[in-house]
Amino acid sequence: MQQLSPRRCFKMQHTSCTEDRIHHALQRCLHGLGRDPFSTDTWTVGLCMNRWSLEELVNRDPGNFLILLQQILKRTREVQVNSEYVLVAPLALMFFSTLLRTPFFPPDCTLLKEACEIYHSFLTWPEPYCSVCRDLLTFIHQELKAPGISYQRLVREEQGLTTENHPSKTITVLLMNPADVPKEYLSIADQLSTVEHSQRDSYITLIKHAYQCTFGTKYSLKDIQKTLESKELEELVEIFSASTEILETASALEDSVKSREFIQGKLGELREKAGIPAENGNTPAGEKSSSTIQTLPLPIAKCHTYHWDKDNFDVLNEILRSECDLPVTTLAEPEEEELDDEEEDIEDEVEINNHRASTFSTTSKDSMFSTYSLASNCSMPSALSVVSGVDSDFCEDMDEDSRHEKQSKAKPKLKKRISMLFKSKSSQSLRRTESLGNPESKNNFPVKSRSNSLPQQACLMRAERQSLKTTCFRRRPFLSCDDDSKATTLRVVVFGADQISGKVARAYSNLRLQESGCPRLTRYFRLQFYFVPVKRNSSCPAVPGSFPNSVPDSPMRPAAPMDLNPPGLEDSTNDIARYIGMLDPWYDRNILSLLSLPIGVLCQQASKIETDSFNNSKQRLPILADMVLYYCRHAAHTALVQLYQAELTLAGGERRTEVFIHSLELGHTAGTRAIKASGPGSKRFGIDGEREAVPLTLGIVYSKVSVSSRSQWNNIEKVCTSVNLTKACRRPEELDSKMECLQLTMTEVLRRQNSKSKMGYNQQMNTTQVKVDKVQVTGSNSTTFAVCFDQDEKKILQSVTRCEVSVCYKPENSILWRFRRKRSFQEQPPHPEFCSLLCLPISTFSGALP
Repeated sequence: MQQLSPRRCFKMQHTSCTEDRIHHALQRCLHGLGRDPFSTDTWTVGLCMNRWSLEELVNRDPGNFLILLQQILKRTREVQVNSEYVLVAPLALMFFSTLLRTPFFPPDCTLLKEACEIYHSFLTWPEPYCSVCRDLLTFIHQELKAPGISYQRLVREEQGLTTENHPSKTITVLLMNPADVPKEYLSIADQLSTVEHSQRDSYITLIKHAYQCTFGTKYSLKDIQKTLESKELEELVEIFSASTEILETASALEDSVKSREFIQGKLGELREKAGIPAENGNTPAGEKSSSTIQTLPLPIAKCHTYHWDKDNFDVLNEILRSECDLPVTTLAEPEEEELDDEEEDIEDEVEINNHRASTFSTTSKDSMFSTYSLASNCSMPSALSVVSGVDSDFCEDMDEDSRHEKQSKAKPKLKKRISMLFKSKSSQSLRRTESLGNPESKNNFPVKSRSNSLPQQACLMRAERQSLKTTCFRRRPFLSCDDDSKATTLRVVVFGADQISGKVARAYSNLRLQESGCPRLTRYFRLQFYFVPVKRNSSCPAVPGSFPNSVPDSPMRPAAPMDLNPPGLEDSTNDIARYIGMLDPWYDRNILSLLSLPIGVLCQQASKIETDSFNNSKQRLPILADMVLYYCRHAAHTALVQLYQAELTLAGGERRTEVFIHSLELGHTAGTRAIKASGPGSKRFGIDGEREAVPLTLGIVYSKVSVSSRSQWNNIEKVCTSVNLTKACRRPEELDSKMECLQLTMTEVLRRQNSKSKMGYNQQMNTTQVKVDKVQVTGSNSTTFAVCFDQDEKKILQSVTRCEVSVCYKPENSILWRFRRKRSFQEQPPHPEFCSLLCLPISTFSGALP
């Protein structure tokens, strides 16, 4: 028996020890996945560091990447046998990120083929597991044909290294409000935005990576580095472009063996042309090569940081001007002309399709209805008369005089015809977008009756039931059409709590309206939205919560503590991020868990791994920056968060429509938030609790959500101090998109003590909670109240007399919907063949769980 040398024995022991460490680190990464993000367990603190620590361990030696890939495949087999659904996506994502950074696969390595066999079996699993594994299989097949091509594409896009045939770019924009995030976050964002990699260094890194992934240690990276550094930039660009074309051409081939042979032959020719020495190729057999495998880390992505506290995304126009080299006049066209063209085009569309048989008529601002008699040539055998109201998304800011003035202008017929061609093409692309509703039925989809509005007459109820047979509701974003055709991807990363998520929702809604009339951002960019939760700055104003379900009669009894309040009524929450965490456990582990870490840990500089001695960059990223870049690079699936709209009537008769995503506070809660938002001035006003609040007599009409999905309408009048609506998203059963609802919390005054010498006092109170999907609150006897959206002190409206809340929707059939005039609350929208619910698309790692 041959005796092993001490050096080889030490190497085997070291390898075994490394495997054990990586195995235990992997187990720690997967521990506790699937927990409730709303739980207050302290053992979950710091779990987000496990994945980061595992990557730090693997980066110490290039051989550790293969060890980790083996451990992931071994654990994936166990998951398949035990049907551990919650671990499928995390393991697939970890395999993806590890394979992306693996510097080289030996020729006799069969890891990737084994991975194909294992993950192929998951294609029969339900969504989103099959989609995640399908994307991973596509990635593996690309790597089998062109090693390292995914690394090449990612770096090229993030660094803006475009070629003639491959112009794709990725721009990362960080948006944060200095008043809502710690100053350390601002410092890290500024650090990310100031990191710069010269094009020369990026070209050299990618060329070295291509040769190492293909040939391993055959060519010395030192020699490649020295040779390329001596080249002029123009010659370096030619070498980079040639290597890029070689890899992309090989990835398009069917046979992986032939594609590898093609890459080796072409890169060999390119090496000779570039003058790269081949001394390692002449190393005698049996002797160790003088070159070793190097880990080439991913360069820091180019980022842009903006201080953002608006309800719009106008700040992104700066990116459009700088990246697309567009003149200012192209970005700022007259809005009135756009709206006029849109209405003229819609009228022309009706004439072209022969769908319109009656003229458009309006009466007054408060009572405006239009009647259409429609006859379809292909799908509708008889005429359909529709009585519709106005769509506040399009027409709330247009007065009657300006509308008549715009309609009276004449437009050239050629312009209208050309515009109709583009609109029809855009409409077709929207129909091709995958729906998150029921994809099997488009024309005959039974809609739940609880989604209907409250009818006033029996005949209207029968008409609604008949019309709903051809109505389809889908949940999907509206800025996703033709995404694959965009050459530039714009990552929009927003930091904040639920208050900021509300700003994102309103900005997204406004962007949708702007882009529907005149596409600007969506014409050039493929938009992706990322949300990083942050604990709201302690310096921000606070708002006390409401009362618990029952309050004792004793007037001397102090107010209830915060932890007894109904959910959703705290000063500042992160419910939207926790809701996304319930949909995607890997988001919960890597992004949401950042809330549990001290700021000092998040801002700690990561250790420098000296694996690329040729990289002159001494930049070290904080842990938070590393987590954000990981999120942007690997969150490839979208979770849709429903938006809601509130149609408000002010005391002067003005009507406004606002969008919110998390909460709407009405009455004393909103008033108190407005007082505290005044800063030092709030001391003069004084802040009273619910007991000292002036009660409001309110008429409340709401549609109660039931298991039977039937409409349960209630019309009540209550004396309340506060009426609050919060997105129901704290329980697993509330994650179903078909059960989308709001939590209605009414703080009712049962007994009030009035005194002539002292201020009135609410002696007995009660809090009622109901799950609803539509609400109308009206002040009785000219009663007005304040309304606050998404805990935002800057989004408070005073002197409101009427508030109607429902889900935010946008029909695809513009003929029927864009000419609507103000409808009553009890009327169902006109009878569309297709209707989509407007949702905010947030990028996640695996998408929504089933």
